[in-house]
Amino acid sequence: MTTAQGYAVVLDTLAGSPERDGGLPDTDRKPEPWESAMQATCECLSWRGTWDNLERRRTEDALGESTYSRFPVHARSAISTAHELIDRGILDEDELRAKMTEVRQRLNRD
Repeated sequence: MTTAQGYAVVLDTLAGSPERDGGLPDTDRKPEPWESAMQATCECLSWRGTWDNLERRRTEDALGESTYSRFPVHARSAISTAHELIDRGILDEDELRAKMTEVRQRLNRD
């Protein structure tokens, strides 16, 4: 069962971001590469029986409309997956924060 508590490591990624508008997402936008990779990761988790797609979608909807409502709709799979990994004890917040810092450093190299 997914906890309704938001994790600081996830919520901190929104620092300084404007509130999400209440409208529907832009359906004509092209997904970013990370979104396609995240979708593939979620499919693999389901295929291997780790986290069923229906369960994941329910978690995305529940957390996306409550705990993490300020996040863009297209980020829900990443946010709910991070939340679930922490809930299951696979990662803790410090480990996730360290990995996020590492990835940001790689992306910001000149």
